[in-house]
Amino acid sequence: MDHIPRLSEVLYVGLCGKIGTPTEVAIRRDVMDMEEMIRKPVQMYIGCRYIDSGSYREGFRFDPSDRDTMFWIHSHKMISKLSQSSIYKASKHTIILMEETDTPPGFVRLQLLTQPKDTMIKSALVSLNGTHYLSNLFWKEKYLREFKENKGYQNIDGHGPCLTGYCENIEIDYALCLNSIHWTKITSNWINRSRDYTWPPEFVLTEILKNGFHCVAIGNNILSPYYELEWRLSFSRAEHKLVCTMNHTQFLCYGLLKLFLKEVINHIIREPLLCSYHIKTSMFWIMQLNTTQWCRNNLLNSFWKCFKYLIHCVYHGEFPNFFIPQNNMFSNKVIGSTRCCLLEQLNQYYRMGVSCLLLSPTLRSILDPALRTLSFVVHFVEGHVNSVLEIDRNANIEIFSLSFSISSYQQIVTQLKSVERLLQFSFSPYQTLTLQYCTPLTLIDIVFITAQSSSCICHKETFALERISCNILKLAGRIGCVSDLLYLALYYYRIEWLSVLSYYRLGNQSLYQQSLSDFKTLLLYDDWRYIPTHQRDLAWQILGICQHVVGDLYGALYSYQESLKQEPCHQIQKATETRISCVERQLQ
Repeated sequence: MDHIPRLSEVLYVGLCGKIGTPTEVAIRRDVMDMEEMIRKPVQMYIGCRYIDSGSYREGFRFDPSDRDTMFWIHSHKMISKLSQSSIYKASKHTIILMEETDTPPGFVRLQLLTQPKDTMIKSALVSLNGTHYLSNLFWKEKYLREFKENKGYQNIDGHGPCLTGYCENIEIDYALCLNSIHWTKITSNWINRSRDYTWPPEFVLTEILKNGFHCVAIGNNILSPYYELEWRLSFSRAEHKLVCTMNHTQFLCYGLLKLFLKEVINHIIREPLLCSYHIKTSMFWIMQLNTTQWCRNNLLNSFWKCFKYLIHCVYHGEFPNFFIPQNNMFSNKVIGSTRCCLLEQLNQYYRMGVSCLLLSPTLRSILDPALRTLSFVVHFVEGHVNSVLEIDRNANIEIFSLSFSISSYQQIVTQLKSVERLLQFSFSPYQTLTLQYCTPLTLIDIVFITAQSSSCICHKETFALERISCNILKLAGRIGCVSDLLYLALYYYRIEWLSVLSYYRLGNQSLYQQSLSDFKTLLLYDDWRYIPTHQRDLAWQILGICQHVVGDLYGALYSYQESLKQEPCHQIQKATETRISCVERQLQ
């Protein structure tokens, strides 16, 4: 393949279409950054932190339904030295010491120093020589049982240090971990090494050190007698920050490697030896070496350098972790005959040269026009400039996918305070837009949660609450989307949820009966594509109200009872029980 610079530019523009332009990637990251900022105070209030991680968080959208999430309890405090225990209160926190003596590089044992504050820690304890340690096996088993008991999750099972399954048709991957801001001794290699290079920038390194790292529940070698006590150090948040420092050529090269891995190297392989994490690590090492010119007309050469590094690691049977080089990520995995087979496969692609990219259907569709016509060129601007309409569409996709499930009055007040504080700061245009979208939703939530939990006993109190609530909803309608005005109408008619159906009011019996039948059919047979789990208690009650209004008392009773069987996400059980009592009295 001649004319590498020309083909690099063709590939660059084509990947902008498949992976995203700089603007699209910025929108994705900005929206998720703002979502995390809004959620954090509520998560701190309830004591549980959970954040998106992995490819989706980095800005890729290869499979939008695949989400990785990190989850940890905020009161669990991990330290690397005994002297650090003085920072925390033993009465308030569960203090855990990370022991890295006599453990494989990149793994620690977690010794409990204080009395456990919750059943999760208690159930995961094992004793060794009179000392209590956390068992990674018991930890995963406990969480697995809890997730399986939750009706909102389907096909939940353990996979490595994570729990995988489905929630509302979205494939989820939960890493149930422990967080620490106290870096261990073995990580000092990376901290000091990073200061010797211009990458990552100093401010990024500072933020990484402040956020800390995690421990995930998996050991190094299942045959080891101490496997159950080993926990792997995870630098997922640090990796996200490093990916965000990439220029767009580097990000596209990273995406190009991921596509090549998925569509070529691991194609039709059930249990592949190489994974996306190896690809990411290869990118980090090549970026830190700083021997590559990262520009659009050098994209193919940059890919080839990363690919050769991958082959080099397989050839030597050693793949050093970027943060802890002593940790060979090929240990116990890429060895013996399996390593030889993988090496032969990669060498086959190497002998083909960069034409091996044509084995990927996605990449072939990009490169074919340029290979058939030597005069074929694309303008660089095509890869960077989107129409205003396209930018707006992408922003809508990202922002409208956000949802904030709040279950209590205090949580929504905490979120309102979070939004109010954030409104005082200056953000990027898309972060500001996300905040503007979430602000009216928070106002709307506080009105309806207040209405559900209200205990006003006199007309004067009720009238005052109604007036305040309506003013809040009017404000939400002014600052939010046009559709947010509909919540005001819903509030006025909340006691019936829409007391008169359109067709019923028009006297068209056949059509309103058909509408009710369609609604019930949807609820009975929907596979969570249209009505998600956290909305089904509300949906069944709405159907019951509609049936109640038109006089179908038996249908209403059934729907109200179904509402009580769903996950109680909206705290409407009391209202539902009241409606059931009303129907039963009418049926007597």
